[in-house]
Amino acid sequence: MEALSAYASQAATAIEPSLQASTAVALPGATALPGATPHAAASSFSGLVTQGLQEVNRQLAVSQTDLQQLATGEVQNLHQVMVRLEESRLSFQLLMQVRNRLLDAYQDVMRMSV
Repeated sequence: MEALSAYASQAATAIEPSLQASTAVALPGATALPGATPHAAASSFSGLVTQGLQEVNRQLAVSQTDLQQLATGEVQNLHQVMVRLEESRLSFQLLMQVRNRLLDAYQDVMRMSV
C-alpha cells in the first residue's frame, strides 16, 4: 500500500513540470478561477491525485482488517464486510484506470512534435 502512495507521488512529481511548461488551453464552457495560475492548477491536480490515493489506501486497509476479522470469526455482519470488500476492489480498479489514462495522455503529449 505504501509503495502505491510512493509511486503516485513520484508520478505526480514527474508530471507536474510538464504541466507547468505547457501553455494554458481554454476548454469550451470552462471558466477560469480568478487569480488562478498554471502552477496553482498543477498543485491542485497533484493534491487531487494524492487525496484519491489516500482514500483508496484507506479503503484497502479497512478491507484487510475486515478480512482478518473474518478469518478469526470476529465478524458480526458478513454482508457489510462483503460490501466494503467490493467497494475497495472497485476503487482500486478505478484508480488503475485513471492511472492508465494519465499515462496514455502523458505519452501522447511527449510524442507531439513542437
